[in-house]
Amino acid sequence: MSQTRRRFDAEQKAQIVRRHPSGKEPVSKLAEEFDIQPSQIHTWVNLVLAQAEKAFERSSNSQNTNHQKDRQIKQLQAKLIVKNEVVAELMEANVLAKKVFGEL
Repeated sequence: MSQTRRRFDAEQKAQIVRRHPSGKEPVSKLAEEFDIQPSQIHTWVNLVLAQAEKAFERSSNSQNTNHQKDRQIKQLQAKLIVKNEVVAELMEANVLAKKVFGEL
């Protein structure tokens, strides 16, 4: 009879990985507790360590992203002001033309 594959969500994996380096718990003890292979825990730890740069990039990227968003908002607001001015001029010209031709 085959066993169904267990799945660990991201929170569970993170909890296991955190307990290894911070609590000085050996991988063998964690593997036994969670009934998984020690190599699986090593794989998760290596994945976390390989992506460690991302933890430090967020602060600079979020500031960059916010600056870009602010700049884009200002550009769009300027475009909207220009568009509104053009529409107002066209409406004024239209009303004037209607008055000249007696349609108003």
